[in-house]
Amino acid sequence: MAKNIVPSDVTLEITQIKSIIGGSQVQRDIVRSLGLKRIGHTVVRTADPVTVGMVNKVPHLLKVEEAK
Repeated sequence: MAKNIVPSDVTLEITQIKSIIGGSQVQRDIVRSLGLKRIGHTVVRTADPVTVGMVNKVPHLLKVEEAK
């Protein structure tokens, strides 16, 4: 699970680990706007305030790691 992350100049690897079925429409929209399409799908994003805010809204659905 993702912990509360703070904005920085770090690059994040964000992976969807749980389904959005049963989640609210807001949660579905957040996961989709991050660019995630299915369980196991990974995207690479910078840790800007917008991305960090979205990740912090749905931490139970995502796994977040610092990109290498």
